[in-house]
Amino acid sequence: MVRAHIHFYGTVQGVGFRYTTLSLAKSLQLTGWVRNLSDGSVESVVEGPREAIDGLLSRLKGEFGSFIRDIKIEWPAARGEFDKFCIV
Repeated sequence: MVRAHIHFYGTVQGVGFRYTTLSLAKSLQLTGWVRNLSDGSVESVVEGPREAIDGLLSRLKGEFGSFIRDIKIEWPAARGEFDKFCIV
């Protein structure tokens, strides 16, 4: 299991980004959260198998590629602190 701390930049608020992230993360059995930030970006912390997180990122890029300007990802140690994925 790995953890990804992700920031999405661009026009990622008001386009269904969080709800799509929630749906995809649940379908991939990932845990964590996603939220809007006051600067217009979206932040997410995701835990699960690396392949599943890569799949989430790939599907988000495929669906919102024209809205995402940049993605910053950090890979801190997994903590196993989540039991589901939610919007916060």
